[in-house]
Amino acid sequence: MVFINTEGKFNENTYLIDGNLFRMKGTLSIFIIENDGMRMMVDTSPNLAARNIVKKLKEFDIFPIHKILLTHSHWDHMQSVGKLKKLMKETKIEVLASENAINNLKNPGIMNDVFEYGTTNPVEDVTPLKEGDIIDINGLKLEVLNYFGHTMDSIAIFDKKNKNIFVGDAIIDRLSYDTFQPTFMPPDFNESQSLKTFQKLRDMKDKLNSISLAHYGVWTGDDFNKMLNEMEELHHKTKDSIIKWYNENPSVEYIASKYHESFIPNSLMHTNENMLGLELQITWFIKSLKISGFIK
Repeated sequence: MVFINTEGKFNENTYLIDGNLFRMKGTLSIFIIENDGMRMMVDTSPNLAARNIVKKLKEFDIFPIHKILLTHSHWDHMQSVGKLKKLMKETKIEVLASENAINNLKNPGIMNDVFEYGTTNPVEDVTPLKEGDIIDINGLKLEVLNYFGHTMDSIAIFDKKNKNIFVGDAIIDRLSYDTFQPTFMPPDFNESQSLKTFQKLRDMKDKLNSISLAHYGVWTGDDFNKMLNEMEELHHKTKDSIIKWYNENPSVEYIASKYHESFIPNSLMHTNENMLGLELQITWFIKSLKISGFIK
């Protein structure tokens, strides 16, 4: 099996927990990196999932955590920081994020008002990270890389020992073999930076065996190689298609239907009978392409 989507430990130091975005299984990865008693969570969840995450931490005997690393400042990755801190109040938790994310986390509306999806509280006292910084988990060294494009505060974490990289949303959202979505999301998607990030990942290919996606799971072997080979192609195909369909008919329902038919006809998550989730995503893609100037 080369697509790891089940919860639990998947390499010597790392666990996967399902964050159940929109209360759907297999939609949001919460990763826990553990070494010699110290644990760091990569990204959090919406507030609704926080208690279940704590339950899973206890179930896997990795409770409490000591650090939270935020790959970027979109709401679905950082909303439950405050709630998790309260649920683990006996432990002092350090929060880390890109130096570019500090103001966005203090003022979460900057990055999240555009989604019109509930209230996200400020995250204060964040340790700023820059390219090349090393996070030391009791001797396990993790390198910070700028993976800008999806947002201009996106970072990746390279685990050299386990030949794995955590990329947040920077490359692609691939929820299953039959369901994928591109990376262009509002409000500060930057295409030129995304393309540089794709190449940056490809240049590391020989150092990696797997890629850990926020949406969703861990992709290894031939599936990992295929993902690296098709990054630009899928980006351009989905972007150009959405622009074309918007110019034909700006209806979200129309564009979602065309996207489903063209790219994910066999998806078990987005079906002809239930397109609401995909339509929400399409709304956000359109906003991003408008803000970026691709749709006039």
